[in-house]
Amino acid sequence: MTDASSTGGTAAPGRRANIALWALQIPTALFFALASALPKLIAHPSAVEGFEAMGTGAWFMYLIGVLELAGAVALLIPILSGLSALAFIGLMIGAFITQVVMFDGQNAATPIIIMVVMAVIAWGRRGRTAQLAERVSAVLRAPGHRARSA
Repeated sequence: MTDASSTGGTAAPGRRANIALWALQIPTALFFALASALPKLIAHPSAVEGFEAMGTGAWFMYLIGVLELAGAVALLIPILSGLSALAFIGLMIGAFITQVVMFDGQNAATPIIIMVVMAVIAWGRRGRTAQLAERVSAVLRAPGHRARSA
């Protein structure tokens, strides 16, 4: 059984494409974990300064750090890698807007570049993302599973 049959026609990448995707995912995950999340989580002065300039509290710096670290870990988990890339695209949209509005576009190109990398990963891992969606859907449809109502 191939991924194409289990994901509604979305094929898994070939061997070379898979290697290329891992070659993007691993350094990107390391970048987010070590160069982006870690400074926020240890309240490095450079991170604190940036968030103070935005006028947000320390809670927001820690929240972004936790989201980045979780996303970095998820980039390395095959079934979660595509979803993680999509989530990072959302985070980078926020970073781009922040750069343009709060910092006069000083580093606005960085989130754009990261979005392109994440879009490549999300596209390449779309089969895995479809598998994840199917698994979640199956659990929600399973007998005995009750949706909680408000």
